[in-house]
Amino acid sequence: MASTLSCAASDLAPLLGGGPNSTAMATFLCSRFSAISDQFSDTSYAINNTYLLFSAYLVFAMQLGFAMLCAGSVRAKNTMNIMLTNVLDAAAGGLFYYLFGFAFAFGSPSNGFVGRHFFGLKEYPSPAGDYSFFLYQWAFAIAAAGITSGSIAERTQFVAYLIYSSFLTGFVYPIVSHWFWSGDGWASPTRSNGDFLFGSGAIDFAGSGVVHMVGGIAGLWGALIEGPRIGRFDRAGRSVALRGHSASLVVLGSFLLWFGWYGFNPGSFLTILKAYGTSGSYYGQWSAVGRTAVTTTLAGCTAALTTLFGKRLLAGHWNVTDVCNGLLGGFAAITSGCSVVDPWAAIVCGFVAAWVLIGCNKLAEKCNYDDPLEAAQLHGGCGAWGLLFTGLFAKGVYVDEVYGGPGGRPHGLFMGGGGRLLAAQIVQILVICGWVSVTMGPLFYGLHKLKLLRISSEDEMQGMDMTRHGGFAYAYHDEDDLSMKPSGVMMRRVEPTSASPTSYENSPAV
Repeated sequence: MASTLSCAASDLAPLLGGGPNSTAMATFLCSRFSAISDQFSDTSYAINNTYLLFSAYLVFAMQLGFAMLCAGSVRAKNTMNIMLTNVLDAAAGGLFYYLFGFAFAFGSPSNGFVGRHFFGLKEYPSPAGDYSFFLYQWAFAIAAAGITSGSIAERTQFVAYLIYSSFLTGFVYPIVSHWFWSGDGWASPTRSNGDFLFGSGAIDFAGSGVVHMVGGIAGLWGALIEGPRIGRFDRAGRSVALRGHSASLVVLGSFLLWFGWYGFNPGSFLTILKAYGTSGSYYGQWSAVGRTAVTTTLAGCTAALTTLFGKRLLAGHWNVTDVCNGLLGGFAAITSGCSVVDPWAAIVCGFVAAWVLIGCNKLAEKCNYDDPLEAAQLHGGCGAWGLLFTGLFAKGVYVDEVYGGPGGRPHGLFMGGGGRLLAAQIVQILVICGWVSVTMGPLFYGLHKLKLLRISSEDEMQGMDMTRHGGFAYAYHDEDDLSMKPSGVMMRRVEPTSASPTSYENSPAV
């Protein structure tokens, strides 16, 4: 914008008649044009930074959604514990991402594997980014840690949460985000030197792989090494439901996450004031932001409805918790390609994501795998599908608009773009699985061997709120929790509530 308003006094003076005062007049007018140009430039930076800050606030609000979802999905005796771990994810993640994580992720100039600058935000902000960018990326990092906490809920020592959360946000997650999001990353579609993986780079716009698969696979290893909760499977290996204590909190958390996803996906453009093609058109990056919000919405809605009717056919009832998980599975899947697909393709994404989640849950039961929030199945399984979906349905014109370049970039296989983008997406899935496995797997195994991972069976049966946190979150009766009930039949006497009972007071107590 500044270049369109620039001028030189030597070019303007002849147009003013070439008189004795024309040079002075031209100099004055050019100085005014320069001032106006600077004002427009400052306004552009302010608008884009405000947009990114607002998006960061929305993504951070997802932590409240995670907290409510986790609290409702566990038994009441562990409510305080799971709420505290969500606070810990944000607090510990903030410090370690500030000290190390952001530098590993975006510390350019660097090599293709790890960043090398901006430790502790030294020499930051820079032309490469401002504080709003750090805040936005931190909100993403703690989202990955929050996913993992759901997989190992109700049986994990507090110190283990502190260690894994710090390690994940300070090292494991930042390395992955450097590979696929940094301008120096070896698989990034925005790589500054133009040397893209398969001529395309892996498109993971808002993090189906970088955020959701990383958190889901980390949780998978934690839950596998810990083993299932007491009572989750009977002696014959059959699944026993340990239902969460509040469907209301699950629904509240799901709606909060839905709301936050409008910062997660559309906000990943980082800027909004950018024209596509000729300036002055109604169509620009602001249109792509709106389209991304629409594809996000449609994928989640489709997945929710598909899960509703799919589970009705399979289980014979309408289950609100399953529907909420299906909704989130659709969001996790569309996150990769939300900016580069048409709305109709988002419906396909959500439909398949619902069945991926249902299938992963069936497989988990067969393998006696216990994940209280279905986090590994939801974020890991649906996240992987989302990456494949992008390689199949990414539209060429959208890829060129969002990622720039000379045009004609590889795009979705089903959209006539060949198989190079799909190949890059498959590489991303394999690399993330491998990296998270070789980092988080040994960490959880080491904590297990040091007896720092799982709580004692006595504490688990009594509940961590009472044994580890000084009391229950609220008064409750956990009727579905068989671990708290004595064996055999227990009878109790029902006493009248008044010394002079009336006729209705003599009826049995309910």
